[in-house]
Amino acid sequence: MAEPIIIAIPKGRILVETLPMLARVGIVPEAAFSDEDSRALRFATNDPNIGLIRVRAFDVATFVAHGAAQIGIVGSDVLDEFDYSEIYAPVDLGIGRCRLSVAEPVEMAAEDDPREWSHVRVATKYPELTRRHFAARGVQAECVKLNGAMEIAPVLGLASRIVDLVSSGRTLKENGLVEVETICEVSARLIVNRAAFKTRAAEIAPLVEAFRALVAEGAKDAA
Repeated sequence: MAEPIIIAIPKGRILVETLPMLARVGIVPEAAFSDEDSRALRFATNDPNIGLIRVRAFDVATFVAHGAAQIGIVGSDVLDEFDYSEIYAPVDLGIGRCRLSVAEPVEMAAEDDPREWSHVRVATKYPELTRRHFAARGVQAECVKLNGAMEIAPVLGLASRIVDLVSSGRTLKENGLVEVETICEVSARLIVNRAAFKTRAAEIAPLVEAFRALVAEGAKDAA
């Protein structure tokens, strides 16, 4: 018997939006999957041929790229940061919408013009994406890699600016920061390991088509 297809799901806000989509394509996780206190990382579903793992968003791409999971759901920000050639992203799920932006202290922004930047020091967990963005503008970016708590970096003098995901902007405002430039719009994508898509097409292709049909149905309803 073949090993189950493993779908990697990110912890956090995308997880909440993903659960209804999974249910609508016929995948129902075991109860423990929704238990935030559970320390388990791998879970069964109503389909014995499909299992789930719940990991950090950045790790979803790594698991799928290396074939430890055959399918994943992850933000386009992560895909752009790693740019794994082993990953195929056939469906924009239209969930987890936000943007990746440059932000700086309000008082700095009042006298600042991004068009005049030649060198920036930035705190971010997206160093590659950030460097590429600024390089395209002829700006040298010195990136300080952080995995969280980005908003405190300017206050403590670690970096004058940050690059981070922004949804409502509330966190920035509460920390005295303001957006000054948008790098890209972000949404969650269904991703597939390219090799697995070829070798296990009979199992994976129907799942991809189910998600694609679900997104198309949602777009039709919205229209």
